Amino acid sequence: MRTLKMLFALSALSLYSASALAASDPVEGVWLTENGGAHIEIAPCENSMCGTIIWLKEPNRKDGTPKRDINNPDEANHDNPIIGLQMIRGFEKEAPGVWEDGEIYDPESGKTYDSNMLSKDANTLEVEGCVLFLCQEQTWTRIK
Repeated sequence: MRTLKMLFALSALSLYSASALAASDPVEGVWLTENGGAHIEIAPCENSMCGTIIWLKEPNRKDGTPKRDINNPDEANHDNPIIGLQMIRGFEKEAPGVWEDGEIYDPESGKTYDSNMLSKDANTLEVEGCVLFLCQEQTWTRIK
């Protein structure tokens, strides 16, 4: 009887794991930014979605060293590499493919903006960055 209960528990666990994988949100994946300069991997983190820079078209400075977060307002972060940098965080899920009230960090300017993300279709993500009531939108294209 114990063996039967154990098998049942393992079966239930594997079904739960399979359904959890199948239930991924449409914003999850690897995205090419609008200007083609970076790949951003968006994945769940701490009940939210986070986006990490995983590739840069131009990953190195003129001297051949990797680009660093030199424009960050916190000088302690100036030596952090851009590749691996978390630039999207803190979103709240409104519906599948709709995430609001997050932040997006621009390492080129060192500024952080209020942000929203909307999956338009399986291969198109609209990412919005706002300061007060002025917003700018970019369209990212799915890679994976």
